[in-house]
Order: sequence, then structure tokens, then C-alpha cells
Amino acid sequence: MKIIFAGTPDFSVPALQALVKAGHDIAAVYTQPDRESGRGRRVTYTPVKKAALDLGLRVEQPASLRDEAASHTLSSFNADVMIVVAYGLILPDNILSIPAHGCINIHASLLPRWRGAAPIQRAIEHGDSESGITIMQMDAGLDTGDILASFPQTLDQQETGQSLHDRLSALGGQSIVEVLADIEAYQQHARPQDDSKSTYADKLNSNESDIDWTNLNIDIERKIRAFNPWPLAKTRLNDTLLSLHSAQTDPMISDSAPGTILAADPPGIIVQCGTGALRITRLQRPGGKPLPSKDFLNGMPMTAGMRLGNPA
Repeated sequence: MKIIFAGTPDFSVPALQALVKAGHDIAAVYTQPDRESGRGRRVTYTPVKKAALDLGLRVEQPASLRDEAASHTLSSFNADVMIVVAYGLILPDNILSIPAHGCINIHASLLPRWRGAAPIQRAIEHGDSESGITIMQMDAGLDTGDILASFPQTLDQQETGQSLHDRLSALGGQSIVEVLADIEAYQQHARPQDDSKSTYADKLNSNESDIDWTNLNIDIERKIRAFNPWPLAKTRLNDTLLSLHSAQTDPMISDSAPGTILAADPPGIIVQCGTGALRITRLQRPGGKPLPSKDFLNGMPMTAGMRLGNPA
């Protein structure tokens, strides 16, 4: 098939690579404009642009798809379908109908659960037992289009934002190749979403990273996993900001105030929560590397009775 591909971050790259490997004709790759970053304000390509150039593909980087020129350029490719994976720009109604088979989205959740920008992290944060990839026919709404296919994945109790990102990214590539191999049949049997079962995955915000120690230990543990590698769950010991990379619930019982350190030994730093306790097993302070609790305590000793609190 002749395809226009649209994506921007690392998550999108395996799908592009899978489509090329499957022998599809990639007419153009759309990705967000280059950005300046770092102290030197160096121009940085998106991960999708880097991958596209490595594959010898044409790259388009419009700031918007709303103007007539952008629509004309996209139409000129005469594509059979447009595949969209975490592109980051809104596709106007007129764009959705340009390719013969419309625009198809690879979404990192089992729709209608977790529509929106951060489905991977919200699934872990809320303790979901499964996630997956949905291949969706795009419409004017936000992740509201008809479902062409769903590919579920079981979540384990060690799943992090990074591990699930990587799994679903790879699955997205496999899934879209499977669907495109029989696209007419999948579109013929597309099913509408049940809006009554929809949930929304708000975009991650660094302000959410503060740990509230009055919460349940299991909720804090899930947040730590969900927010790894970004924005990382954070707390404070006196004036030192700590980033928490991994933890596990602990059976220790105490009537201490939430945030109180109950024990600090090589297996972990045990902290009282609103209900239950949590054992921190890997953490980091500013300017340092993530360390197992044993190594961390060698450089920053802690003792029972100290209090952890939210960042200021």
C-alpha cells in the first residue's frame, strides 16, 4: 500500500520500521518541526525524523495541517492510507478523508479506556490488569473513532512506564502490519466505541510527581512505576529532593505518621503510608545516579524516625 506515516516520538518508530519491512510504499513521513534544545540551543530532530532519514524516506514537517497548502501537499501523495502514531498535531476533518482508506491511528490502550495523551502511565497508575494496542479509524473526536482491532497485553506487577512503552511500541508495529494486510475486511467489521466505558488519560505533568504519603501504599507503589522514567515520583528529606525509581509494598505495621521512615537498611527504606508501608529499593538525589537503597544509604544515611515530605 502507498502510505503517509505521521508520528513524532520514540514510540512511533517501530511502526514506521515495521511498515517499511513489510514492503509498503511510504510516500512521506510527517513529524513535528525540529526543536531547539540544550544550553547551546542546538536543533534537534524528532526520533521519527531520524528514523525516516536513515530509511531514505521523504520527511514533511508542517507546523500545522489546517492551512490549504498543507492539505494540498498531503493530497498530492495520492496515498491509500495515513497511519498516525503519537503525531502530536490535530488532523482537521478535511485531512481525515484525503487517503482512500482514511486515517488510521495506533493507540496505546484498549479503547475506549484511556483515551488521551498518557494511556500507558495511567493504566499502571490505576492498577489495570491489562493494556494493549487499539487500531482505530480516526474521526473528528479525541480517540473516539471506530475500532478496527484490539491487541491486549497482560500487565505484571513490575511493569513500569518504560517497560510498557517499549512493549506496546513494538506491538503497534506488528499490529498495524497485520491490519493493513486485510484492511478492507477490518474496516468492514469496524465497531463503534462504547462511550459509557470511556476514561481519559490526562497528559503527564511534572507537578503530579509529588508523593502524598497519606495515600495507600499500593497507590504510591503504582505511581512510582508509572512515572518511571518520567517525570519520576519525588519526595523530600529535609532540603534534599529525592527521585524514587522503584519500591514495593511492605507488611510492616506502625502507627507512625505518614512519611515517617520506619527502617533504613540495605534491603530498602521502609516508609509509613496512609495505609500500610512502602519499601523504597532504588532512588536518586539531584546530580546523582539512581542507586539501590544499600548504595544510596552509604552516601546519605537515614534513620528510623526521619520524615519524608512532598517537594516544596
